[in-house]
Amino acid sequence: MPRVSVANAKSRLSELIAKSAYAHERFVITRRNKPVAALVSLEDLQIIEQHEERQGLASIAGKWKRFEEVAVSLENLHLLRQDGGKGRNVSL
Repeated sequence: MPRVSVANAKSRLSELIAKSAYAHERFVITRRNKPVAALVSLEDLQIIEQHEERQGLASIAGKWKRFEEVAVSLENLHLLRQDGGKGRNVSL
């Protein structure tokens, strides 16, 4: 990921936003050569947030006593989503 200083990002903000939004480029914003933020497209942000939600549910289910089946069910759902829902015929 390209690194951009805060000062450089300020002067090129419109350009960086366009590259992020339309070309799906990601940028690390730095201050004194240390990463402090990132610029990503809204689509990438949604992917990150969905991943965090799935991780949160799985970690909670894993901590409940006698609820291992919830964690297994969550994992099965995750696998089904990856396969596009294929593999099970639920027609009547």
